[in-house]
Amino acid sequence: MAERTIRIAHIGYGMFGGDVVAGTLHDLQRNGISPYLGRVGLDDYAAKYHDVKFEVVAIGEKAPEVAERAVKDSQELTGQTPKAYVGDTPWKDIVAENPDLDLMVVATPDPLHTPPVLEALRNGIHAITEKPMCLHLREADEMIELAEKNDLILGVDMHKRYDPDHLRIFKELSKDLGHPIYCRGVLEEPLEVSTSIFKWAEESDPFTYVGIHWVDIFMHYLQLRPLALYAVGQKQRLLKEFGKDAFDAVQVMVTHTNGTTVIYESNWLTPEDFESNVNQESSMVGEYGKVESDSQYRGLRYWIEGKGFRALNTHFFRQVERPDGSLASVGYGKDSLVTCIEKVCRHKFLGVPAAELEGTYPDGKSQRLTTAVVNAARECLARNDKYLRAGKPPVATASFGDHGITIHDPNAGEDVSIYDKAV
Repeated sequence: MAERTIRIAHIGYGMFGGDVVAGTLHDLQRNGISPYLGRVGLDDYAAKYHDVKFEVVAIGEKAPEVAERAVKDSQELTGQTPKAYVGDTPWKDIVAENPDLDLMVVATPDPLHTPPVLEALRNGIHAITEKPMCLHLREADEMIELAEKNDLILGVDMHKRYDPDHLRIFKELSKDLGHPIYCRGVLEEPLEVSTSIFKWAEESDPFTYVGIHWVDIFMHYLQLRPLALYAVGQKQRLLKEFGKDAFDAVQVMVTHTNGTTVIYESNWLTPEDFESNVNQESSMVGEYGKVESDSQYRGLRYWIEGKGFRALNTHFFRQVERPDGSLASVGYGKDSLVTCIEKVCRHKFLGVPAAELEGTYPDGKSQRLTTAVVNAARECLARNDKYLRAGKPPVATASFGDHGITIHDPNAGEDVSIYDKAV
């Protein structure tokens, strides 16, 4: 029997790419995908992939020292030695030199998801990217069109869909709440992220970077379509203390066609002595009750002299020791990637067309409306920030519909179309 292998290029080895994404790929290279399918309800497919191998053949990175670390990690943890490609657009050389590439996994900064994903899709390569899929709806449409045209898997790592608390909330509890009236999602990142880890904070904002998770959760599970949006942000500490023209915090309110309103609150100001990596919570009020979820505090806390006070979330991504002392990764942060990669296996080895797998994983089409929300929010944020600085009321809003996306700006006395296809 011919060897069955998924050949992968890994683009971006930063904070998330070098941790959760790399940990997932290392496990697949070591033991295949079958051991990890039960967590996502795909255990019936385990036997079908028992001999499937995974090989990361290329690492793409801007920084040479990071690329070297990625190669060294792979050698030590998997025995494989991928080739490092360094530069501003390493994906181009990777595609040119690897005609048998099956999958490109993208973990670049937010503004740089689109170029490598499009490069992959144009060349018949499946693509899985970190969130947000992209920043503009036109980019999303181009990705979706290419994936459909070329019969390719286009996946997005929306791991909050796989959080066991969220699965319980949206698949069970929400049914008893009746019609959802309003919801709230909070995600607050460490100050370190916006000031030192990410060099591109000024090109993004905390809502785009992490608030997108809640947008996906609520829109996916509640099947919401956006109708109107208001967004405002604050530029205080990052500007004054760090010289970064970036938003400290962002608040976005979206009203949907069924009347449900969702409020998203995001910032990246949390001090390093906070008890956890991030602060995150959500709530949903329905006709017959309310459900609240504290995604940051799961019940495990400790305080030790000299080590501070900490709360741990062991559900997202943790490591389990194997008998030989090496570490396997487990958690819902891995589950999302495994689900997407399984679709690549099903397409290649079981002959299932990509179109038939639509809706069974966080696919590109499921991110079209979430991208519309991000696109509109970023436009409203820019306008309202300008008005706040000028001492004017920040009253720019957006509407969605058959007309596309329109920005309504009373201060400028104009309604501006930023997208002219139906949303």
